[in-house]
Amino acid sequence: MASPYTVRWGIMATGMIANLFVKDLILDPSSRDVSDVKHEVKAVASSSSADRAKKFIQDCRVPEGAAAYGSYEELVKDKNVDIIYVATPHSHHYQNTMLCLEAGKHVLCEKAFTTNAAQAKRLIEKAKAKKLFLMEAVWTRFFPLSIQIRKFIEDGNLGAVHRVIADNSFGDDVESTYGTYHRMVNMDLAGGCLLDLGIYSLTWLFQTLYHTLPAQSRKPPKVVSAITPYPSTGADEMTSMILTFPSAPGPAPVGTPDGSTHSAHGIALTNLRVATDPDGHNSARPSIRIQGTKGEIQVDGPAFRPRAWRCIAAKSDEEKGKGEPRIEEHPCEIPGQGMFWEADECARCVRDGRIESEGMGWEESVVIMEVMDEVRRQGGVVYPERVESLEYPLAL
Repeated sequence: MASPYTVRWGIMATGMIANLFVKDLILDPSSRDVSDVKHEVKAVASSSSADRAKKFIQDCRVPEGAAAYGSYEELVKDKNVDIIYVATPHSHHYQNTMLCLEAGKHVLCEKAFTTNAAQAKRLIEKAKAKKLFLMEAVWTRFFPLSIQIRKFIEDGNLGAVHRVIADNSFGDDVESTYGTYHRMVNMDLAGGCLLDLGIYSLTWLFQTLYHTLPAQSRKPPKVVSAITPYPSTGADEMTSMILTFPSAPGPAPVGTPDGSTHSAHGIALTNLRVATDPDGHNSARPSIRIQGTKGEIQVDGPAFRPRAWRCIAAKSDEEKGKGEPRIEEHPCEIPGQGMFWEADECARCVRDGRIESEGMGWEESVVIMEVMDEVRRQGGVVYPERVESLEYPLAL
């Protein structure tokens, strides 16, 4: 058996999401039945101090030898690093990712990819020009559960999919939990529930109604949305979106002209004040409903880290209410947080010389950013000019 390919990581930022990611990186890949790739954390950088990076390394129990830097500029110069995980606030993704690409490093950038589609396009242009791997870190896309559901739809088992409803909401006391400076509500950090939580609701719409189609059949959706701003900062605290996808998976209804397809609605919801799971016991299940002519898929657990799915088979009018329901249950174990699956994808792409992932491609990241741009336009949410700027470098 060939030795596993080792990819060497640099970690940009030392917040909660970086902590979870690194703890997953250092887990034994065999715990998830992976033997072809493995990961090493070679360096960590904090924008405030090297001491903070050192503490992060200790807290995450990173194996000895990882370098600690007090600036991102030092990190991108490290010759022992192949790829950098950008875990900074949304507002800084464009500047930080561009810094990595300019330095010749592959990049996995946290979602939301950037603050707007124009920035995403500019990063993709740079990655193409430099022949470097670049991917938005939508970790949920690489869960075995997500892959199973997409295949189930692609194989026609759900029939024609007509509607998907996805909710990712937290239910916090916004004023006491976030105040005005926390990244969740701080406009200087591109705060609000859309870019932070709503991206997961949109992820489920896109991976079931868009990604399941052949690439040539995918068409951007039309968007109707509503936003309620947080009075203290103007960031969105409640956002609801209805997306009409002109083409959707499955056969068109009888009577549809030859060559035509059917449309589908995707409803994406996100909220800071009410929760998808109000009691923390999944009593309000499911967080995702995918509805087709042959039945319905329901996904349990938060939209970003689902742990089980089921398919409820449709019955004919004559059968409804009779006999036992036909329900297939599919629990999915996660041997850790679940962020290692996207890291494995990055490692394989780097190993194989691919600069773009098929699982989370550039075109789809851009279309999702365009949807969020339109939602913000309709809701009147505008980030500070420097946050949305294409200028590089630019101090934030």
